[in-house]
Amino acid sequence: LLLFGAVQLTMLGWALRSGERFGPRRTGGMLLAVAGLVYLLLPGASAPDPVGALLMVLAGLAWGVYSLLGRGSADPVADTAGNFLLATPLALLALAVVPLAGDTPLHLSRRGVWLAVASGAVASGFGYVLWYAALRGLEAGQAATVQLSVPVIAAVGAVALLDEPLGARLVIAGVVTLGGVWLALARPANNGKPSRARGS
Repeated sequence: LLLFGAVQLTMLGWALRSGERFGPRRTGGMLLAVAGLVYLLLPGASAPDPVGALLMVLAGLAWGVYSLLGRGSADPVADTAGNFLLATPLALLALAVVPLAGDTPLHLSRRGVWLAVASGAVASGFGYVLWYAALRGLEAGQAATVQLSVPVIAAVGAVALLDEPLGARLVIAGVVTLGGVWLALARPANNGKPSRARGS
């Protein structure tokens, strides 16, 4: 909730600052999607460690900025590859420093390293490329709303791939969240303009 709240505040704040306006339909859809997300996540939430909470908020701010910058991407593949290259030194630094601050020694296995590469470099990289490509057709407010569907999609993936139970809460939250996203993104067929009879 902290992560997605920070993402929403960052992207919606930029949208309002940039002059985007939200009509009743779009606002209602966003609120509906937020309600679905809260219904899905809140029952399992607990008071976080302050440092962990701060780091999660900073991660949300960073992801919001990353998404806003992606709206101007002309080449999602090249931009994502460049971002990964820039992040690699920081990841290596964390790999060296973080274990020294904890009580658990670092242990690397060949299988673990390959799984990390497949998850981080391949799967995440592909996802970021798709996200940057999709952002080009979305306003900042629309992109913020689409973000709300991510936990629902992840939960459905867990049901399909990891044999997680499909409960009523996920079904209800999924319908409410995705329905809100659709409501916020859908446009009237005539874009709000009165239709004219042919030949008039």
